[in-house]
Amino acid sequence: MKNKMKKVLNLTIAAALTLAVVACAGDQQKKEVFIPYPNWSEGIAMTHLAKVFLDKQEGYDVEIKPIEPGPIYASLSKGDADVFLDAWLPYTHAEYWERFGDKIDHIGTAFAGGTTGLVVPSYVTIDSITQLNDYVDKFDGEIIGIGSGAGIHKNTLKAIEEYDLNFKQVTSSGTAMVAALEKAINNNDWVVVTGWKPHFMWARYDIKYLEDPMGVYPTDELRILARKGFTEEFPKLAKFFSNFKLEEDKLYELMDAVENANDPLDGAEQFYQNNKAMVDGWWPAEE
Repeated sequence: MKNKMKKVLNLTIAAALTLAVVACAGDQQKKEVFIPYPNWSEGIAMTHLAKVFLDKQEGYDVEIKPIEPGPIYASLSKGDADVFLDAWLPYTHAEYWERFGDKIDHIGTAFAGGTTGLVVPSYVTIDSITQLNDYVDKFDGEIIGIGSGAGIHKNTLKAIEEYDLNFKQVTSSGTAMVAALEKAINNNDWVVVTGWKPHFMWARYDIKYLEDPMGVYPTDELRILARKGFTEEFPKLAKFFSNFKLEEDKLYELMDAVENANDPLDGAEQFYQNNKAMVDGWWPAEE
């Protein structure tokens, strides 16, 4: 009798362990990944491309969501988000990296030539930030900026102070900034905006940076960051993101496709189909 009860008990434990293993396997098979992104053209484009590709790979379920950069860094540091494709380091996002960097991993560099600065249409007859005060009225005393959480917003406040500019920065959004630039160009008006590369506006409009002799605006890399433990949990994805690199012309092609599509995912899908060999090549080969 005792042996029979012991056998039943062993079978019950084995069944429970089997169910636990199956449950764990099910969780693993879901392969859910959360990628937040800032509302900047290159971040939107690269994140949607990653989703389009990874949703096709081995059952990955990629959730993406627009969030301000500060909360993105905080989420990565706490493990609430998995990957961030648009970290402007080491300079523009230095404040966020100082606060959260010891709890975040750098797993790739999507683009090496990230620049920021003050941008004007090419027909504007000045070439340097030092000349802005001579034409305050032509610019209505305004620099059209983006969100206050962006590093370029903080650097523009610094530029106003360093160059003693008689200007105020208008806080808006990336979309509103581009709209103001386009409206001014259509009317041949003078406008100065906070701009950066990579951005589709460089392919769309005839514009230029104002020279920055004081070096307020740095050159950065667009780095790919991940939460601690991501590489161990998702080694294939980590390898994919380490290979995720775009030359400037390809990045503009991607941004333009995403910007002009009714749905950003449709634009990213179009880019993927046109550049399938390149993007597929980022996925690690089977060993």
